[in-house]
Amino acid sequence: MLPFSKLVREGKRAIPGTLVFDGDAAQAGYAINAMCYSFNNADNRAKFVEDEEAYMERYGLTEDQRQAVRDRDVLAMLAAGGNVYYLAKLAGILGLNVQDLGALQTGMSLEDFKANLMSHGMTETHVADDERIVA
Repeated sequence: MLPFSKLVREGKRAIPGTLVFDGDAAQAGYAINAMCYSFNNADNRAKFVEDEEAYMERYGLTEDQRQAVRDRDVLAMLAAGGNVYYLAKLAGILGLNVQDLGALQTGMSLEDFKANLMSHGMTETHVADDERIVA
């Protein structure tokens, strides 16, 4: 990931603490995202599990992307151009769910991430057919 100051100098959108998925990231991450998209097919998921190295070779992942997959390092996958929506398929193969990914992205423990989500939750209590109280 480019340092924040370099992104600003280059006139790119920069959000401190956030990886922005822009055109450059999309180009850099094409291979890993294409591989993850292939996991929509159960046979492809099985082939990946059978031989990860061959599967990564098939899609032409960069060495940084391969190492991130080997290390199960989702943050490194994101930094290497991975899009979280595509990586979710790979995360499922690795036994992670979307909340696990959110916790990793925010640097929180899974328990803290879940508690944070719940603290922003809203519930509806139906008082009558035409009236609701949102708490």
